[in-house]
Amino acid sequence: MKRNLLASLLIGFALAGHAETENLRTITYDEAIRIALGESYTVKYYKEDMDATRYSYLYTKAQFKPMLDFSLFTPSWTEELTEVSQADGLPVYNSTGSLQVGGNLNFTYVLPTGGNFALSSKMYWENYRTTLSQKDYEELERDQVYSRFALSFNQPIFTANKLKENMKVAELDFRKSTCYFTRVQMNIVYNVTEGFYNVYKLAYEHKINQDRLANSREAYRITKLKQETGNLPEGEMLIAEITVAQDEARVMESEGKLSTAKDQFKLLIGLDLKEEIDLKADMEFEAFIVDMQQAIDEALRNRMEIQEDNLDIELQAIEVKRAKREREFKGNISAYYDFTGLSTRGEGSVGQLVGSSFDNMRDRPSNRGIALTVSYPLMDWGRAKNQVRREQVRLKQRELNLDNTKRTIEQEIREIVRSVYEAEKRYRINRRNQEVAVQSYRISQMRFENGDMTSQELSIEQERLSQVQLAYIDSYITYRLSVADLNRKTMYDFEHNRSFMPEDKELAGK
Repeated sequence: MKRNLLASLLIGFALAGHAETENLRTITYDEAIRIALGESYTVKYYKEDMDATRYSYLYTKAQFKPMLDFSLFTPSWTEELTEVSQADGLPVYNSTGSLQVGGNLNFTYVLPTGGNFALSSKMYWENYRTTLSQKDYEELERDQVYSRFALSFNQPIFTANKLKENMKVAELDFRKSTCYFTRVQMNIVYNVTEGFYNVYKLAYEHKINQDRLANSREAYRITKLKQETGNLPEGEMLIAEITVAQDEARVMESEGKLSTAKDQFKLLIGLDLKEEIDLKADMEFEAFIVDMQQAIDEALRNRMEIQEDNLDIELQAIEVKRAKREREFKGNISAYYDFTGLSTRGEGSVGQLVGSSFDNMRDRPSNRGIALTVSYPLMDWGRAKNQVRREQVRLKQRELNLDNTKRTIEQEIREIVRSVYEAEKRYRINRRNQEVAVQSYRISQMRFENGDMTSQELSIEQERLSQVQLAYIDSYITYRLSVADLNRKTMYDFEHNRSFMPEDKELAGK
């Protein structure tokens, strides 16, 4: 019975360990970038923000297209007291009531010049009643149909086309949001690079501590054998025990840091926190040449900050024009032509009333009119002038900001290119140092086994090896981050000679 239980437990633990290994997801650097660009909170949030700006642009663009509106009032009912004035006496008050059922149909065609043509129609059936207070509240009632068809025209003149101006503003806002979203993506790539190699460093450090613990346990085993043969002082055994305990504490601490960093990384790229991951990085890379002037030129041509500043200048130039229009000579042309008919029959079916309304429309003269209005502010005591100056000052600020951005970018690129070369040289040196340190430690292990070195001296050699290994991984990560920062700041991949600039097809296809 006990054997069966023990066998079941062993099988259960084996299956659990196998399942955990199967569920472990190995993620490469490129895969982490791909996941983050599709699943991270930051990318999703600013993608929605960019889409909102795009829809705003499309909404403004759609204002140049025709619009058809239809409305119904079914019914519209009123009962009220109406004052009736009399020429030879005091006013009298009659009660009136109305029940209307009908609707409106309006078609508006927007002109490229900013004006519009509108064709509208209105038709309703009405039951109208009035109670005469001076005739012993006698009630009069009739049914009637009202019909109206109208054509109108409206065109602002001597001023800017506000519809086109608004569409230009919406387009610039959309392009600006697209630039910002591209910046967000490049920042995400850098942040994922930083997070990826931070986890990789902690995993590497954890592996170093595990190897260190294994070495200290082996040293403890050898020390114990030496003590049993009487060839070692008692103090050496205590030192070996303390070293093992310290290394066990280091392993536990590094394991906790690694788990925390993995959770933070999963949150960054948008993975489920419960998913077990392991990161895989290629420690080898091919050196590449970065031309300083090319890097500066690529950055000045590709950086989204410069494009955003240029868009800000265009937007502010529009604000200057708007401010100047406060004191400009404006005009407007409006015209209308409509036919109105009201049924003259006091009663009848709806069809008869509609026919009577159309007959009345043919008999009744049409309504028409045209107007030309102009306006010019004569005196505003400096309001418009100061508003123009304010917007011009802001435009100057935008231009200064653009110049400063270009200078700052050039300084950043110079610093980054130097850091890439320095990081590569430091990595090559530390890689060689690690190879030497590993060989040196193996020699120290052999000397310790032969009794030519104490456990304390071996512990010092182990510490030196660990420091060299950490310096190696630090230099590798510094190099990778420097390259990632160069890619982010130039929008160009010098390692593979390709640009990161996206093809702007958003506006072209709309």
